[in-house]
Amino acid sequence: MTEPSAPDATYVRRFSPVDVGLHAALMTSFLGLSLTGLPLLLSERPRAAVLARLMGGYGVTGTLHRGFALLMLATFGAHVARVLYRVYVRKETGLLWGPDSLVPQPRDVTEMLGHFRWFLGLGPRPRFGRFTYWEKFDYWAVFWGMGIIGGSGLLLWFPRFFSQVLPGWLFNVAFVIHGEEALLAMVFIFTVHFFNGHLRPEKFPMDTVIFTGRLPLAELRDERPAEYERMLRRGELPAAVAPAPTRQERRRGHVVGTIAVVLGLTMVVATLVALARS
Repeated sequence: MTEPSAPDATYVRRFSPVDVGLHAALMTSFLGLSLTGLPLLLSERPRAAVLARLMGGYGVTGTLHRGFALLMLATFGAHVARVLYRVYVRKETGLLWGPDSLVPQPRDVTEMLGHFRWFLGLGPRPRFGRFTYWEKFDYWAVFWGMGIIGGSGLLLWFPRFFSQVLPGWLFNVAFVIHGEEALLAMVFIFTVHFFNGHLRPEKFPMDTVIFTGRLPLAELRDERPAEYERMLRRGELPAAVAPAPTRQERRRGHVVGTIAVVLGLTMVVATLVALARS
Protein backbone atom coordinates (compact mmCIF):
# COMPACT_ATOMS: atom_id res chain seq x y z
CA MET A 1 0.00 0.00 0.00
CA THR A 2 1.41 3.41 -0.96
CA GLU A 3 0.85 6.66 0.88
CA PRO A 4 -1.42 9.40 -0.52
CA SER A 5 0.20 11.78 -2.97
CA ALA A 6 1.76 15.07 -1.84
CA PRO A 7 2.29 13.99 1.78
CA ASP A 8 3.56 17.42 2.84
CA ALA A 9 0.18 18.94 1.92
CA THR A 10 -1.95 16.04 3.17
CA TYR A 11 -3.61 15.98 6.58
CA VAL A 12 -4.81 12.95 8.52
CA ARG A 13 -7.19 12.75 11.42
CA ARG A 14 -5.59 11.95 14.76
CA PHE A 15 -8.46 12.79 17.10
CA SER A 16 -12.18 12.50 16.44
CA PRO A 17 -14.50 15.50 16.96
CA VAL A 18 -15.68 13.82 20.19
CA ASP A 19 -12.08 13.60 21.42
CA VAL A 20 -11.56 17.28 20.62
CA GLY A 21 -14.78 18.24 22.39
CA LEU A 22 -13.97 16.21 25.51
CA HIS A 23 -10.49 17.71 25.69
CA ALA A 24 -11.95 21.21 25.34
CA ALA A 25 -14.33 20.52 28.24
CA LEU A 26 -11.52 19.02 30.34
CA MET A 27 -9.20 21.94 29.61
CA THR A 28 -11.91 24.49 30.43
CA SER A 29 -12.86 22.78 33.68
CA PHE A 30 -9.23 22.35 34.80
CA LEU A 31 -8.33 25.97 34.10
CA GLY A 32 -11.49 27.10 35.86
CA LEU A 33 -10.86 24.87 38.87
CA SER A 34 -7.29 26.12 39.14
CA LEU A 35 -8.24 29.76 38.85
CA THR A 36 -11.06 29.53 41.40
CA GLY A 37 -9.31 27.04 43.67
CA LEU A 38 -6.18 29.11 44.28
CA PRO A 39 -7.88 31.96 46.19
CA LEU A 40 -9.88 29.42 48.21
CA LEU A 41 -6.80 27.40 49.14
CA LEU A 42 -4.57 30.42 49.80
CA SER A 43 -7.30 32.58 51.31
CA GLU A 44 -5.03 33.93 54.08
CA ARG A 45 -2.81 35.65 51.48
CA PRO A 46 -3.80 39.24 50.64
CA ARG A 47 -3.46 38.71 46.89
CA ALA A 48 -5.81 35.74 47.06
CA ALA A 49 -8.50 38.06 48.42
CA VAL A 50 -7.88 40.41 45.48
CA LEU A 51 -8.36 37.56 43.00
CA ALA A 52 -11.50 36.41 44.81
CA ARG A 53 -12.94 39.94 44.69
CA LEU A 54 -12.31 40.07 40.94
CA MET A 55 -14.53 37.02 40.60
CA GLY A 56 -17.24 38.46 42.85
CA GLY A 57 -16.06 37.45 46.30
CA TYR A 58 -15.34 34.17 48.03
CA GLY A 59 -18.97 33.06 47.85
CA VAL A 60 -19.11 33.45 44.08
CA THR A 61 -15.63 31.91 43.73
CA GLY A 62 -16.76 28.84 45.64
CA THR A 63 -19.87 28.52 43.48
CA LEU A 64 -17.80 28.81 40.30
CA HIS A 65 -15.38 26.22 41.65
CA ARG A 66 -18.18 23.73 42.18
CA GLY A 67 -19.59 24.52 38.74
CA PHE A 68 -16.27 23.73 37.08
CA ALA A 69 -16.08 20.57 39.21
CA LEU A 70 -19.44 19.45 37.81
CA LEU A 71 -18.16 20.05 34.28
CA MET A 72 -15.06 17.98 34.95
CA LEU A 73 -17.04 15.14 36.52
CA ALA A 74 -19.45 15.13 33.58
CA THR A 75 -16.55 15.10 31.11
CA PHE A 76 -14.85 12.25 32.94
CA GLY A 77 -18.10 10.29 33.13
CA ALA A 78 -18.75 10.79 29.42
CA HIS A 79 -15.26 9.59 28.56
CA VAL A 80 -15.52 6.46 30.72
CA ALA A 81 -18.96 5.66 29.29
CA ARG A 82 -17.59 6.07 25.77
CA VAL A 83 -14.67 3.75 26.46
CA LEU A 84 -16.97 1.10 27.94
CA TYR A 85 -19.30 1.38 24.94
CA ARG A 86 -16.44 0.98 22.48
CA VAL A 87 -14.98 -2.01 24.32
CA TYR A 88 -18.10 -3.95 25.30
CA VAL A 89 -20.59 -2.96 22.57
CA ARG A 90 -18.41 -2.25 19.54
CA LYS A 91 -15.84 -4.86 20.64
CA GLU A 92 -12.88 -2.51 20.12
CA THR A 93 -10.65 -4.55 22.40
CA GLY A 94 -7.58 -2.85 20.95
CA LEU A 95 -8.29 -0.02 23.40
CA LEU A 96 -7.20 -2.33 26.21
CA TRP A 97 -3.91 -3.52 24.73
CA GLY A 98 -1.85 -3.03 21.62
CA PRO A 99 -0.74 -0.08 19.47
CA ASP A 100 -4.03 1.83 19.84
CA SER A 101 -4.18 1.45 23.62
CA LEU A 102 -3.34 4.02 26.28
CA VAL A 103 -2.62 1.22 28.74
CA PRO A 104 1.09 1.24 29.72
CA GLN A 105 2.95 -1.67 28.12
CA PRO A 106 6.52 -3.06 28.16
CA ARG A 107 7.25 -1.16 24.96
CA ASP A 108 6.75 2.13 26.81
CA VAL A 109 9.59 1.35 29.22
CA THR A 110 11.89 0.51 26.31
CA GLU A 111 10.93 3.70 24.48
CA MET A 112 11.38 5.84 27.60
CA LEU A 113 14.89 4.48 28.20
CA GLY A 114 15.69 4.88 24.52
CA HIS A 115 14.42 8.45 24.63
CA PHE A 116 16.73 9.26 27.54
CA ARG A 117 19.66 7.79 25.60
CA TRP A 118 18.69 9.94 22.62
CA PHE A 119 18.67 13.03 24.84
CA LEU A 120 22.29 12.27 25.70
CA GLY A 121 23.30 11.52 22.12
CA LEU A 122 23.83 7.84 22.91
CA GLY A 123 21.32 6.34 20.50
CA PRO A 124 18.64 6.97 17.86
CA ARG A 125 15.29 8.47 18.65
CA PRO A 126 12.68 5.79 19.46
CA ARG A 127 10.14 4.99 16.77
CA PHE A 128 7.03 6.11 18.61
CA GLY A 129 3.59 4.80 17.81
CA ARG A 130 0.16 6.30 18.30
CA PHE A 131 0.72 7.19 21.96
CA THR A 132 4.05 7.92 23.62
CA TYR A 133 4.97 7.03 27.19
CA TRP A 134 4.54 10.63 28.38
CA GLU A 135 1.10 10.88 26.78
CA LYS A 136 0.03 7.73 28.63
CA PHE A 137 1.38 9.21 31.87
CA ASP A 138 -0.70 12.35 31.29
CA TYR A 139 -3.79 10.27 30.56
CA TRP A 140 -3.59 8.13 33.68
CA ALA A 141 -2.75 11.14 35.82
CA VAL A 142 -6.31 12.29 35.14
CA PHE A 143 -7.66 9.04 36.57
CA TRP A 144 -5.47 9.44 39.64
CA GLY A 145 -6.65 13.03 40.01
CA MET A 146 -10.31 12.13 39.67
CA GLY A 147 -9.96 9.54 42.42
CA ILE A 148 -7.87 11.60 44.84
CA ILE A 149 -8.82 15.21 44.11
CA GLY A 150 -12.34 14.50 42.94
CA GLY A 151 -13.11 12.10 45.78
CA SER A 152 -11.80 14.42 48.49
CA GLY A 153 -13.61 17.35 46.87
CA LEU A 154 -16.93 15.53 47.05
CA LEU A 155 -16.36 14.86 50.77
CA LEU A 156 -15.81 18.56 51.36
CA TRP A 157 -18.76 19.53 49.17
CA PHE A 158 -21.28 17.27 50.93
CA PRO A 159 -19.99 16.92 54.51
CA ARG A 160 -23.38 16.30 56.09
CA PHE A 161 -24.15 13.42 53.79
CA PHE A 162 -20.78 11.68 54.12
CA SER A 163 -20.50 12.35 57.85
CA GLN A 164 -23.31 9.85 58.38
CA VAL A 165 -20.98 7.02 57.40
CA LEU A 166 -17.44 8.44 57.74
CA PRO A 167 -15.47 9.57 60.81
CA GLY A 168 -14.88 13.28 61.34
CA TRP A 169 -11.09 13.11 61.14
CA LEU A 170 -11.35 11.95 57.55
CA PHE A 171 -12.64 15.37 56.49
CA ASN A 172 -9.49 17.03 57.81
CA VAL A 173 -7.44 14.57 55.79
CA ALA A 174 -9.60 15.25 52.74
CA PHE A 175 -9.01 18.99 53.09
CA VAL A 176 -5.23 18.56 53.12
CA ILE A 177 -5.21 16.01 50.30
CA HIS A 178 -7.55 18.05 48.11
CA GLY A 179 -5.39 21.16 48.28
CA GLU A 180 -1.98 19.53 48.08
CA GLU A 181 -2.85 17.16 45.24
CA ALA A 182 -4.59 19.96 43.33
CA LEU A 183 -1.47 22.12 43.59
CA LEU A 184 0.67 19.23 42.38
CA ALA A 185 -1.66 18.58 39.45
CA MET A 186 -1.75 22.25 38.52
CA VAL A 187 2.03 22.64 38.54
CA PHE A 188 2.50 19.43 36.53
CA ILE A 189 -0.12 20.24 33.89
CA PHE A 190 0.97 23.85 33.45
CA THR A 191 4.67 22.98 33.14
CA VAL A 192 5.40 19.41 32.03
CA HIS A 193 2.21 18.83 30.04
CA PHE A 194 2.33 22.25 28.38
CA PHE A 195 6.00 21.76 27.52
CA ASN A 196 5.40 18.32 25.99
CA GLY A 197 2.34 19.51 24.12
CA HIS A 198 3.29 22.98 22.96
CA LEU A 199 6.60 24.39 24.17
CA ARG A 200 9.19 21.79 23.15
CA PRO A 201 11.26 22.93 20.15
CA GLU A 202 9.51 20.88 17.46
CA LYS A 203 6.07 22.14 18.58
CA PHE A 204 6.78 25.72 19.67
CA PRO A 205 4.87 27.98 19.84
CA MET A 206 1.71 25.85 19.59
CA ASP A 207 0.58 22.40 18.50
CA THR A 208 -2.98 22.78 17.26
CA VAL A 209 -3.71 19.07 16.65
CA ILE A 210 -5.79 18.78 19.85
CA PHE A 211 -7.90 21.73 18.70
CA THR A 212 -8.40 20.67 15.07
CA GLY A 213 -8.04 16.89 15.44
CA ARG A 214 -5.79 16.80 12.35
CA LEU A 215 -2.07 16.86 11.67
CA PRO A 216 0.09 16.83 8.52
CA LEU A 217 0.85 13.38 7.16
CA ALA A 218 4.53 14.35 7.03
CA GLU A 219 4.45 15.09 10.76
CA LEU A 220 2.89 11.70 11.48
CA ARG A 221 5.56 10.03 9.37
CA ASP A 222 8.45 11.87 11.05
CA GLU A 223 7.32 11.91 14.71
CA ARG A 224 5.37 8.64 14.94
CA PRO A 225 6.99 6.36 12.35
CA ALA A 226 5.71 3.14 13.95
CA GLU A 227 2.12 4.42 13.74
CA TYR A 228 2.65 5.69 10.19
CA GLU A 229 4.09 2.38 8.99
CA ARG A 230 1.35 0.40 10.70
CA MET A 231 -1.35 2.47 9.02
CA LEU A 232 0.45 2.21 5.68
CA ARG A 233 0.80 -1.57 6.01
CA ARG A 234 -2.87 -2.02 6.89
CA GLY A 235 -4.10 0.32 4.19
CA GLU A 236 -5.63 2.70 6.74
CA LEU A 237 -4.10 5.93 5.48
CA PRO A 238 -6.63 6.72 2.72
CA ALA A 239 -9.51 6.51 5.21
CA ALA A 240 -7.61 8.71 7.68
CA VAL A 241 -7.04 11.54 5.19
CA ALA A 242 -8.99 14.63 6.26
CA PRO A 243 -9.40 18.20 5.00
CA ALA A 244 -6.66 20.55 6.09
CA PRO A 245 -7.67 22.84 8.98
CA THR A 246 -8.94 26.18 7.78
CA ARG A 247 -7.10 29.37 8.65
CA GLN A 248 -9.88 30.19 11.10
CA GLU A 249 -9.52 26.79 12.82
CA ARG A 250 -5.76 27.17 13.13
CA ARG A 251 -6.10 30.72 14.42
CA ARG A 252 -8.67 29.62 16.98
CA GLY A 253 -6.35 26.85 18.14
CA HIS A 254 -3.46 29.27 18.52
CA VAL A 255 -5.58 31.81 20.41
CA VAL A 256 -7.17 29.29 22.78
CA GLY A 257 -3.90 27.45 23.31
CA THR A 258 -1.93 30.63 23.96
CA ILE A 259 -4.48 31.86 26.48
CA ALA A 260 -4.35 28.51 28.29
CA VAL A 261 -0.54 28.41 28.35
CA VAL A 262 -0.15 32.01 29.51
CA LEU A 263 -2.87 31.68 32.14
CA GLY A 264 -1.49 28.38 33.40
CA LEU A 265 2.12 29.54 33.64
CA THR A 266 0.99 32.75 35.36
CA MET A 267 -0.85 30.74 38.00
CA VAL A 268 2.19 28.52 38.56
CA VAL A 269 4.49 31.51 39.07
CA ALA A 270 1.99 33.27 41.34
CA THR A 271 1.54 30.11 43.41
CA LEU A 272 5.26 29.51 43.82
CA VAL A 273 5.80 33.13 44.86
CA ALA A 274 2.98 32.95 47.39
CA LEU A 275 4.27 29.69 48.87
CA ALA A 276 7.85 31.00 49.00
CA ARG A 277 6.73 34.00 51.05
CA SER A 278 4.69 31.96 53.51
